[in-house]
Amino acid sequence: MIATALSTTGFSQEVFDAFLAERDEPGWLTDRRVAAWSQFNKLGMPNNRDEEWMRTDIRLFHFDRFAPFAGIEAPSELPPALLATGVDLAGRSVSLDSRSLSNEISDECAKQGVLFGSLDSLVKEHGNLLRPYIERQLVDPNQDKFSALNAALWSGANLLFVPKGVKVARPFHSFTAMSAGGVDLGKTLVILEQGAEATLLTETASTDPEAGGMHCGSIELILEKEARLRYVNLQNWGSGVWHFAHQMGHVGANAGLQWTIGALGSRLAKVNQHVALTGPDAEAQVNGVMFTHGKQHLCYNTHQHHKAPFCRSDLLYKSALQDKSRTVWRGMIKVDEAAQRTDAYQRNDNLMLSTAARADSIPGLEIEADDVRCTHGSTSGRVDDHQLFYAMTRGYTRQEAVRMIVSGFFQQVFDRITIESVRDALGEAIGRRVRDIEE
Repeated sequence: MIATALSTTGFSQEVFDAFLAERDEPGWLTDRRVAAWSQFNKLGMPNNRDEEWMRTDIRLFHFDRFAPFAGIEAPSELPPALLATGVDLAGRSVSLDSRSLSNEISDECAKQGVLFGSLDSLVKEHGNLLRPYIERQLVDPNQDKFSALNAALWSGANLLFVPKGVKVARPFHSFTAMSAGGVDLGKTLVILEQGAEATLLTETASTDPEAGGMHCGSIELILEKEARLRYVNLQNWGSGVWHFAHQMGHVGANAGLQWTIGALGSRLAKVNQHVALTGPDAEAQVNGVMFTHGKQHLCYNTHQHHKAPFCRSDLLYKSALQDKSRTVWRGMIKVDEAAQRTDAYQRNDNLMLSTAARADSIPGLEIEADDVRCTHGSTSGRVDDHQLFYAMTRGYTRQEAVRMIVSGFFQQVFDRITIESVRDALGEAIGRRVRDIEE
């Protein structure tokens, strides 16, 4: 752990040098970190002149207000892991403030060559195996200042590697916690070799639901030919956390990815989620559930990139907004010239629970092939007064009626999740946040 005295200087050269000195990593990885750090220092902060950032104001965010690797004492108790409740797991990992706390994997998976747990440790033991996948660099460190920072300083990272032909029926679970005012620079790397199958549940939470902090993370999902991955990611940070993330999936020929995102927490979130279908007959289903309240601002940019023929993608994002909160969804379906016979769809629905809330939906198509089926849609509206009246005449309170309507609104996404306990956990987490809507 880096000394607390250094942490007071924020994201400085002194902290970066001390970080490298304690890592004891392969030289090729250190070189990558140094290059990304150089890029972080060169790049300016995003601003509203950039199309991608024009609806997300981060002028109140400053790097020097956060202390990476501060050595904060671990709390006596971590928040509950919602997605793991009642699930028979094949492996479990826990981290706090960019530090790995514990890692477990079943004996059966270990015997099959499955790797799961701290990437920080596993890259030292299995560097030759992991190097080609890390060097693919799905998330470009040159994309912006946040992607460069994560590439330089990722720590407390999580790895799931499933060898060729191995099919793991039980889910893996990764839990990332943040203490009050903490910094998380986590990275998730999933590698499924040809014909492999797995399910990964990941979630984040703060030890204090009202606390601040900063998350700057990345997710890379690599699915080789005929691999299958079910991936659920629940973002449940405290209401004062700044959340920045770049997330990228590579789906090979005949492979299938089901990716479900739940976004409930943070003060402000700016997430880029990119899925690339790189081999013929690849398919991806992307599901998103966003529930906002207070003055939250959640911005999710999604990108379905069809690079090969005969691929299918289906994206469904649903948002419910309370109080003065705001969501921004920018979706793009990009079809390369080689990606003939593409079948792609994207949809964003917004349920307004307050007259002061705001939802921006910006779908887009960029099609270079001439034999495709690509469509998109978006809806926004308030709760139907007739539905409220009907429920209340049956004895429900107004808040109970709203909770039922919100649950029904999200049901289409919940129905896509194959693990019943995960569906229930998401529904309960949202239900607890529902307040009465304005008259």
